[in-house]
Amino acid sequence: MEYRRLGGAGIRLSAIGVGGWLTFGRTLDQDAVRATVRAAIDVGVTFFDLADVYAKGAAETAFGAALGEHRRQDLVISSKAFWPMSENPNDRGLSRKHLFESVEGSLRRLGTDYLDLYFCHRFDPETQVEETVRAMEDLIHQGKVLYWGTSVWEADQIEDAVGVAERLGAFAPRVEQPRYNMLDRHIEPTIMPACARHGIGLVVWSPLAEGMLTGKYDHGIPPDSRAATDERMRSSIQPGDVERVRDLGRIAREADVPLAQLALAWCLRRPEITTVITGASRPGHVADNAAAAELALDADVLDRIEALLLD
Repeated sequence: MEYRRLGGAGIRLSAIGVGGWLTFGRTLDQDAVRATVRAAIDVGVTFFDLADVYAKGAAETAFGAALGEHRRQDLVISSKAFWPMSENPNDRGLSRKHLFESVEGSLRRLGTDYLDLYFCHRFDPETQVEETVRAMEDLIHQGKVLYWGTSVWEADQIEDAVGVAERLGAFAPRVEQPRYNMLDRHIEPTIMPACARHGIGLVVWSPLAEGMLTGKYDHGIPPDSRAATDERMRSSIQPGDVERVRDLGRIAREADVPLAQLALAWCLRRPEITTVITGASRPGHVADNAAAAELALDADVLDRIEALLLD
């Protein structure tokens, strides 16, 4: 496993991370979560990504139950706050009240005293950035959060948060979590340069485009796939992308690597990216994904991929 610095911060994360978005506390029972976490740690994964809203807290609870079998200090654990967790009008957003209460809830469910990374899960237009920055500063001083960051923020919003933190002499965001993969490169023109400029590391989600870049949708929608039951996922599958993925599959076969590993290694080709967050529905998926951390794509393969993606 490769371990990369989180931008300009001193902490290092495994290049392959494991997230609990669609699996922990939802499609995997507790024994399966334990097995997945154990398999991840066995292959060198240290970064585990959660959020309070994942399965309405059940993902954190499931991971917390598995966490007791491992040394907490060996791992980098993240959670997030923003989305509503109840009908309470204050149980949402990035207000001081919600952030303080959300951290306590996440720590309780995870069974730990602190979070290595804590994300603002979206930008909150109803809360002044200064209020959010000051709340994160206080959580860091309390020892409940080590580094804070943003998730799916625009470049100008990130710049604003950094500027406010610098003006206040407060801890600035050190990590951004955007979507990024071969089919969605929207962060390259503005978000990626802004983060690099401020020493903000990138931990990207959906590096396999929610399964598209495994090749599973090359010949239609399998009945046991997520798209078979998720209308949003099904409607997002574009005919042009399906054809592009088929062509990428040919490049992967000629390079003698699985398409999923090719897609993960392609993301990791960028030095701005610290970690790609992967999902796993069984322990074997973790080992397969982890192999991508050791895969170096040669210039010819990268050139062929780029020509295909820009076509």
